[in-house]
Amino acid sequence: MELQRNAADLEGRGLGLAVISYDAADVLRGFARERGITYPLLSDAGSEVIERFGLRNPVPEWAFGDNAGDPRVQEAIATYVSVVGPSERMIGMAFPGTLVLDSSGVVVDRHFEDPYTERNTISSVLLRMGGNTEPVQAVEVSTLQLELRAYSSDRELAPGHRFALVLDIAPNPGMHIYAPGASDVYTTIHLEVEDSPYLRVLPMEFPESTHYYFEPFDETQPVYEEPFRLIQEAYLDGGLETQRMLAGEDSVTINGALRYQACDENICYLPSTIPLAWTMGLTPLDFEPVAPIP
Repeated sequence: MELQRNAADLEGRGLGLAVISYDAADVLRGFARERGITYPLLSDAGSEVIERFGLRNPVPEWAFGDNAGDPRVQEAIATYVSVVGPSERMIGMAFPGTLVLDSSGVVVDRHFEDPYTERNTISSVLLRMGGNTEPVQAVEVSTLQLELRAYSSDRELAPGHRFALVLDIAPNPGMHIYAPGASDVYTTIHLEVEDSPYLRVLPMEFPESTHYYFEPFDETQPVYEEPFRLIQEAYLDGGLETQRMLAGEDSVTINGALRYQACDENICYLPSTIPLAWTMGLTPLDFEPVAPIP
């Protein structure tokens, strides 16, 4: 349903959306009608196209092979197929992922996850590719040193979603903010996300900095002097324990703090902390079966 919520936004950007599945056409017709899907659902019964792209998941077949009892096979099943056990119907399924094609049909980008419980949201993929998303409940903060706009990539999350927390930062005129790699004497800018049993935070990739020479100390440090963006990607855990923990909840809140130190040509200010919080709607995973439509 996350794809359907973003279908109109993608169309407005001039992007098409289609999903390919190993399910039969009548199953996809039933799914589209019952879930209100408006974008194309393509049936690859027999997994011919899935095979051609090298995306077929072989693990379901291992579950019914001679080595089904091997602990390594059992671990692979729990990671790539299902923690509650596979069925023969799963044979032929693809590894879940997103392929980005250009207008000539050439794959120009791809985004895949390992555990079957994890999924990229469309908004997080767009941000990773350097695009923008519609700001969600943006918080704006002004300090003596900078202007900050913080928001989440997604209005709603479901267990297993990979999403992003976005920080658009503009140093005030004459200010520079210390970037990773600066001397330990300074507090370099970073986002601290509060620990949570249902959240997995990924390492942040920082944008390229510039070098600032401070003549009185005869030192050169990496800094940010122009507007820049920090993207903190994270997963809302998709495991059964997390699903039980969040059952009945209609939202999830992530707390954190932006820490940094800034200076101008005359004053080096004390390290600063800006407390932040992001609240997103929470939707359960959809396990309801659908009736095929001939």
